[in-house]
Amino acid sequence: MAVRLEMHVAGRIEDYALIGDMQTAALVCRDGTADWLCLPRFDSHAIFAGLLGTEEHGFWRLGPARPEGSEPPPADRRRYLGDSLILESEWDTPRGTVRVTDFMPPRDGAPQLIRIVEGVSGRVPMRSELRMRFSYGRVTPWVHKVDTRTVAVAGPDSVWLDTSADTYGENLTTYSDFTVAPGDRIAFTISWQPSHHEPPALADPEGSLEATADFWREWVEQCTYHGPYREAVVRSLITLKALTYAPTGGIVAAPTTSLPEDIGGSRNWDYRYTWLRDAAITLSSLLRTGYREEARAWREWLLRAVAGDPENLQIMYGIAGERELGEAELEWLPGYEGSAPVRVGNGAAGQLQLDVYGEVTEALHLAHMTGLARNDYATGLQLKLIEYLEKHWSEPDEGIWEVRGPRRHFVHSKVMAWVAVDRTIKLIESGDSEGPLERWRELRDDIHRDVCERGYDKERNTFTQSYGSKELDASLLLIPQMGFLPPDDKRVIGTIEAIQRELSTEDGFVLRYPTAGDDAGVDGLEGDEGAFLACSFWLADDLAMIGRVDEARRLFEKLLSLRNDLGLLAEEWDAGQQRQVGNFPQAFSHVPLIDTALRLTASGAYVG
Repeated sequence: MAVRLEMHVAGRIEDYALIGDMQTAALVCRDGTADWLCLPRFDSHAIFAGLLGTEEHGFWRLGPARPEGSEPPPADRRRYLGDSLILESEWDTPRGTVRVTDFMPPRDGAPQLIRIVEGVSGRVPMRSELRMRFSYGRVTPWVHKVDTRTVAVAGPDSVWLDTSADTYGENLTTYSDFTVAPGDRIAFTISWQPSHHEPPALADPEGSLEATADFWREWVEQCTYHGPYREAVVRSLITLKALTYAPTGGIVAAPTTSLPEDIGGSRNWDYRYTWLRDAAITLSSLLRTGYREEARAWREWLLRAVAGDPENLQIMYGIAGERELGEAELEWLPGYEGSAPVRVGNGAAGQLQLDVYGEVTEALHLAHMTGLARNDYATGLQLKLIEYLEKHWSEPDEGIWEVRGPRRHFVHSKVMAWVAVDRTIKLIESGDSEGPLERWRELRDDIHRDVCERGYDKERNTFTQSYGSKELDASLLLIPQMGFLPPDDKRVIGTIEAIQRELSTEDGFVLRYPTAGDDAGVDGLEGDEGAFLACSFWLADDLAMIGRVDEARRLFEKLLSLRNDLGLLAEEWDAGQQRQVGNFPQAFSHVPLIDTALRLTASGAYVG
């Protein structure tokens, strides 16, 4: 009897769980559907792209069987197994309870997604529906049997399905119908392999599960934070580790592309690359919580990516250091909830963003201060970065938010140029390097004076987004955190209060900057966006720094409440629709969560 493939609609962004192997990642919805998976790397073509389209573009659902035409039921419970990326989902059905365990073992050979079905009580009918589509849902592979294995092949790619359950094909989909009772454990594994290679080794699901649990337990044991927000901090650290590409040390901003900042709009970007800014602040958080090996690996990645050519420093690179990240639109994908276009690649790679020099230098400085072994090449690179800034800091740029409008003299960019010079001066003063100390001290003073004179609105007592503008920008909240001015400076306090008045939503969260709806705003784009979660954490940090600790704690804990049930955050929060928006999960949201937790813990702000 022919089986009809049921319509699957992507869930809300916060309905997804992250699993990964530190080379790629999958998103699994509450109903047991894997809607996103790129193989073999974060930035490879997706074999499941249902997240950005329909069931026609690839997905894998594993859950209780249901009547034809009905929606797949969400799990009644789900959690990560301890401090790991092993996902457990449980369904209570009229016939009993069943558990599905999803994970991707840290890679030792072919990349694998393993799903283990376990009977808990009763006898529960189950169904696996596997529809693989290569090249972001555009290519239907040739699916056939090789002995007991099922393989899907298209061009250079092959994906192998291994399971003890019976499988069959209908409607270009691979199905398995089976029943589990208490004690039954039935595993399904898909493994990627170049199609011209020999088949990948048969999976060992139970052994892989044990090894994956051991890996995460041992990694989390290195964490030095033991404060009251440990659960949130550890989950964020695990997420950041999952976004690290293990072979090179590169760190992706998020494992997804084109999840919209504005549902139905066009603010959809590919975040599966290594932004120097995002990676640098990620390393800062990892270093502050005891993780030096990641810092060492990222420093080596940076040195390879820059390759001694700081004058052509890009703001982002591929996860192995690739420079060419050309942007294209996938017209056959309708986009998440109709949010088009779907983009791959990122045209912002060629932008000038002077602030990245500051973030990179700050990360190198922190690595040095926390005892990471000296690297003469890294020190030489830092000096070359300052030599470049010495010539170019006074130029306009596209700024931290990658505006696609005209270049401006963004205040945050100038502040971070000051940071780069300041941290390099400290390196020379410590005796660990040599350089034109007096000249660079003068440069530091010149930048500071320029910002305070041209980027400050005396009438409103606030710094502004750019020289001569009236707009505010949440990146100004970093001024005291970077040490540019002390927290008790009246200009700092005035800026914080102005941002609270003019950029805060009704629920107290913070927008990056004003947008202009249907008109092109300062960023050169139409449409609006949600509250940027990193900026809201920055505000909590600043409030704690200026002594408004109780207010900071309340905002921080309100932000924690926005996490999904698994502790994950996207890029932004849509206050109107009360949902997460933007790419998911987002490193740039989890990093300031960690930093603010550390500051509030140090201030004794926690109230149990």
